[in-house]
Amino acid sequence: MKRLFMAAIAAWAGGVAAAPAIPADLILRDATVVDVAAGRLVTGQAVVTRGDRIVAVVDAKRLGRYKARQTLSLKGRYLIPGLWDSHVHFGGGEALIEENRHLLPLYLAHGITTVRDCAGDLSDTVLQWRDEISAKKLLGPTIFASGAKLEGYKPLWKGTQEVGTPQEVGQALDKLRHDHADFVKITENTMRADIYLDALRQARARGLPSSAHLHGAVTLDQAAEAGLGTLEHLNYLLRAATPKEAELTAQVAAGTLTARSAAEQSLASYDEATARAAFKRLAARGTAVVPTLSVIRITAYLDQDDHANDDYLKYIGPKLRQTYDWRVKRAALDGPDAIAYRHASYEKTARLLPLLAEAGVEIVAGTDAGFLNSFDYPGQALHDEMAVYVRSGLTPTQALRSAVVAGPRFLGKDGYGALAGGKVADIVVLKANPLEDIAATRQIDAVVTRGRLLDRQRLDAMLAEVRDWVAAQ
Repeated sequence: MKRLFMAAIAAWAGGVAAAPAIPADLILRDATVVDVAAGRLVTGQAVVTRGDRIVAVVDAKRLGRYKARQTLSLKGRYLIPGLWDSHVHFGGGEALIEENRHLLPLYLAHGITTVRDCAGDLSDTVLQWRDEISAKKLLGPTIFASGAKLEGYKPLWKGTQEVGTPQEVGQALDKLRHDHADFVKITENTMRADIYLDALRQARARGLPSSAHLHGAVTLDQAAEAGLGTLEHLNYLLRAATPKEAELTAQVAAGTLTARSAAEQSLASYDEATARAAFKRLAARGTAVVPTLSVIRITAYLDQDDHANDDYLKYIGPKLRQTYDWRVKRAALDGPDAIAYRHASYEKTARLLPLLAEAGVEIVAGTDAGFLNSFDYPGQALHDEMAVYVRSGLTPTQALRSAVVAGPRFLGKDGYGALAGGKVADIVVLKANPLEDIAATRQIDAVVTRGRLLDRQRLDAMLAEVRDWVAAQ
């Protein structure tokens, strides 16, 4: 009996030893995994991928179960999920399609594996790129796109859906659903306040996430209550940081005060206690904020830096560079008082950021990079944005969360934002610890995009290809 029992044990052990290895495409081992959501480092782990997914994150003892086509030992390196830039633009008209397409590699080369396109005048092209990237026919970051934005009649911006009645709002939103838009973008230049609020409500009723500017004749509470998903651009929040918000908003609605004058009066009557209370209400309603602080700062200080010698210009096509001129020329018309206002507005706006975080408002990193927005460079801008967050009072962990966790959470994309089994295989390999110094996100050793490894040599080659293409134009 004992011999039979021992034989059975031996047979079982032999079966275990002979179990086939689990196939994988890539193993990243010996690195430190950064748990961004928890703000902690995990050592002794390996990330295993197959196809476009992470199969598992395991310790060294369990790594023998997997057999990969390629294994990288990354001792001294740090692994984070791919970065998200949640506010970018592609546009400038059909003549600029190729220059816009050459921005795609810039994002990947800077560790940005996903972007949220917040509308331009190339929406159909962007939706096509989104599908081609998803099908791995085009190399670029995953794109979540709004499609054509909603605006009022005779809008300032091109490429919009003009709406002036609730019926037209419904038709525009139905078209976005038909085009499989990932969210809706709403701007306010010519849209009536009642239609703006109706658009937010209808989008919420359809389960379509909304992203918007703050209408001059609408208070922050009204927009959030109507269902605003993300407020784009932090400087709009100065209007909610004054006891005079309701009064100023009513005057803008009545046409007795311009939006610019309301902004100036908001800054002059700023009150921190009012701001904190407004932000708590914003958090309670679930509205997130995309600050785009870096580009606001660039515009505010164009009097001190004209960016003529920026090295990154070599990656920006000549026609795209020409779209920068409108902000530059407009800023050049400002006199001393207007320049002082620009500076003061930016500095006060930046100081709102830690108040938002303390109130529990979700901060979603986005840059406004793309056409029109002067010297706001696709790829580099997200790292500049996170650096501004830290200088404004956030911790490196909070800044990193805004670019890793918050974007997917807003869109309800559970497959992103962490390194764990079942998640999309978007990974950035860093040379330094980003929880200690946010500048570490710039020290990229490799990028994995939907399971495809781009090592440092390949990333450098991608940058060189864009630089050479731009030089040839």
